[in-house]
Amino acid sequence: MDEQPPAAHALVLAAGEARRFGAPKQLIRVRGRPLLHQVVSRAVAVAGHDVTVVLGAYADTLAPLLRHSPVSVVVNRDWREGIASSIRTGLAHLPPACSGVLVILADQALVGAEDLRRLLEVWRRQPHCIVAAQYEATTGPPAIFPREDFPSLSALRGDQGARTLLRGGSPRIVRVPVPTAAIDIDTPEDLLRL
Repeated sequence: MDEQPPAAHALVLAAGEARRFGAPKQLIRVRGRPLLHQVVSRAVAVAGHDVTVVLGAYADTLAPLLRHSPVSVVVNRDWREGIASSIRTGLAHLPPACSGVLVILADQALVGAEDLRRLLEVWRRQPHCIVAAQYEATTGPPAIFPREDFPSLSALRGDQGARTLLRGGSPRIVRVPVPTAAIDIDTPEDLLRL
C-alpha cells in the first residue's frame, strides 16, 4: 500500500484593519484584481479545497469576494488583538487529518503559486521540519508548520506572528529562497513601489 504524502492545509490571514494603509488593503487592485482574490487564488492553485481564509476587521466587505471560491472562510472576532488571534482562529478550524499548515499573509502581493509549490515540495520531503521563506535577511511567511508545532502557534499572543517561532538557528527550520516575499503592502507608499 502506498503511503500518502503529508497534507498541508493553507491558511490565508486577512483579518487586519490595515491602520497604516488607511483602508482595507485586501481590496486594493493589483494587476486589475483585488489583492485578497489574487492571494486566495494562488493558495487554491497549490492546496485545492484545503484553504481557510481568516477574515476580521472587514469581514462583511471581504466575504463576498470569496463567495465563488472553494475555500472555507472563518471570522476572527478578536482581530483587534493582532495576528496571533488570527493564527489561533485558523488553527481551530483546520481539518484533523492535515499534517501541517501553510501560513500565507494576504498582503504579500508578489508571492506566486510557484513560490508556494516550492515550499510545499521541500516540506513534503521533510514533514517534521518548519519550512519558511528566506528573503533579504529575514526568515518568515509564507511558512509551513507541521502539526507538532500547532501548540506553539496556538500559544502566540498579541501582534506576534509566527516569525517568533522562526528566529534562531534551530535545525528544524528549513529556509527556502522566496525573494518575492520581501514585498508586503503596509502603507500607500508600499503600493506605489509595487
